[in-house]
Amino acid sequence: MRVPLSRQSNRRIDVTMTPMIDIVFLLLIFFLCTASFQIVEKVLPTPLSTSGTAELPQEIEPELAELEEVVIQLRWTAGQPTWVINERVYASIDDVRQTLTALAGLQADLPVILDVADEAPLGAVVDLYDICRLAGFEKVQFAASIKV
Repeated sequence: MRVPLSRQSNRRIDVTMTPMIDIVFLLLIFFLCTASFQIVEKVLPTPLSTSGTAELPQEIEPELAELEEVVIQLRWTAGQPTWVINERVYASIDDVRQTLTALAGLQADLPVILDVADEAPLGAVVDLYDICRLAGFEKVQFAASIKV
């Protein structure tokens, strides 16, 4: 089938790009103005117990509530560990864990200094460090003793 040639077919058809470029720039400006440059929120961790039982919160003494640093001494006497947190003696690791969790709940950016006795086994030191980190403390450091 032949298409008849007419006088209009000899004329050049110009397509102007200016309106299309204007629309593209308007869309670009629209998307830039409506874009959200905020940080995407993530799911925040909750302090809920996973064991299914509610634990009673550990009471913090007033002198422990306003601290500049937490000093934990791990002493090893007669084959048994004792923990001293800011000059208060704890006999069990569970008491230490509860106290550190309560302190980290108040102020997690406190520096924790671990002063470990020379005769303490490495496993007890690692357990104490892990408890501090799991409690939520951000800065856990070891005290160094200088021998002259």
